[in-house]
Amino acid sequence: MCLADDQIMERIMIKTVFRYLMGIAVVSLLAVSVQAETFKEGVDYKAVKTPGRIDDSSKIEVREFFWYGCPHCFKLEPYLETWLKTKPTDVNYVRTPGVMNRSWETHGKAFYAAKNLGILDKSHTNLFDSIHRDKRDLKTQKQLAKFYTDYGVTKKEFNDAFESFGVSSSVRQADAMGRAYRLMGVPTIVVNGKYITNGSMSKDYKRWMRIVDYLVELERKNKPAI
Repeated sequence: MCLADDQIMERIMIKTVFRYLMGIAVVSLLAVSVQAETFKEGVDYKAVKTPGRIDDSSKIEVREFFWYGCPHCFKLEPYLETWLKTKPTDVNYVRTPGVMNRSWETHGKAFYAAKNLGILDKSHTNLFDSIHRDKRDLKTQKQLAKFYTDYGVTKKEFNDAFESFGVSSSVRQADAMGRAYRLMGVPTIVVNGKYITNGSMSKDYKRWMRIVDYLVELERKNKPAI
């Protein structure tokens, strides 16, 4: 069927308006679905009876307790990295090694040694990959000292940092914090010192990050205006 120019333009305009309205409807439905996803205390997270300290009181803290040897921490890592790319500016993300036994403590000291040496950002993900993907044996101080030489430090520099008072103090603080939160395992995430959520509560990693966002928003709403 042939149509006149004005009829063609009228139909084009109708289709354009229809598509625009459909787009608004889809966005609205998505917004409703996100808002409708709520999480329950005691099921998806638990409240801390006595809130723990946070590093920066001007921001909402998300603290992850982890261990380099933990396969679940390794699997969570890419989800955290994705989340960090869009992390709101009012959120402070903090990594804290779990130091619940001697082998965990060794990795905790390595974490703080790398941090103090300024090579943590370069080495953190690679240490996870080396242990879990490449199956390297990196349990001892000697093995770790060799690993970190790939990041521009000598074995002596690493060992000096590893055995330093500052690293020992950081490990003691991490241990005290884990005990205060009654940490039972890793990975565990604590939001603003008030809410704890872990793998058994979250069910899967994507859902876990949504729980974290939910708790951040909960804190944002409750945060007193300055």
